[in-house]
Amino acid sequence: FAGALRFLALIFALITTWIFIRSYISLNMKTIRLPRWLVALVPSTAVVRTKCGLTKPCPEEFFAFKISSGAANVVGPTMCFENQVIMSPVKNNVGRGLNIALVNGTSGMVLTQKCFDMYSGDMKLLVKFLKEIPVGMLVLVASYDDPGTKMDNEIRKLLSDLGSSYANQLGFRDSWVFVGAKDLKNKSPFEQFLKNSPGKNKYDGWPELLELEGCVPRKIP
Repeated sequence: FAGALRFLALIFALITTWIFIRSYISLNMKTIRLPRWLVALVPSTAVVRTKCGLTKPCPEEFFAFKISSGAANVVGPTMCFENQVIMSPVKNNVGRGLNIALVNGTSGMVLTQKCFDMYSGDMKLLVKFLKEIPVGMLVLVASYDDPGTKMDNEIRKLLSDLGSSYANQLGFRDSWVFVGAKDLKNKSPFEQFLKNSPGKNKYDGWPELLELEGCVPRKIP
């Protein structure tokens, strides 16, 4: 009889211990919610994504853009506007010379994109294109391979009128990226230029590629 009591006591102790452990584990697995003021102090690990991968987001009423020139005669240029890739080697719509895209400065809609061969192309086509750019258009330009061999004074003047500070210097195999506008009254702040210099070139015969990013204010109609 005494043995049976000890056996029952052991069973009772095991059951009691199991219930206690189960309750303890269940309690510790519950979600612990931090106070709001404490949550604000915990660093966020979320990745902030910006349009076109800019280093910082653009303010309201500004368009985001990023342009890279071509790399030598191997990799073509890339243009991104408001998170839309307008021109790139992947889209297969870039070419040797000047790659130009027109974007409505108010709506941000892309009007057209073209490339003009500045080594062996017909410059009359480029002159006609530049003269017919509608008022209020943003003009995005990226060089590839050679943007300057057939550049003449008329083309330089038309590009300068869009706000370029370096159009008069463009020559054989220079690197150039630029954002201007048809009715721009002053020189554009969005431009980079690198001269083809045999002693300083990054590539064999070409300077390094250029990358330009920024925020363009929306044109108020």
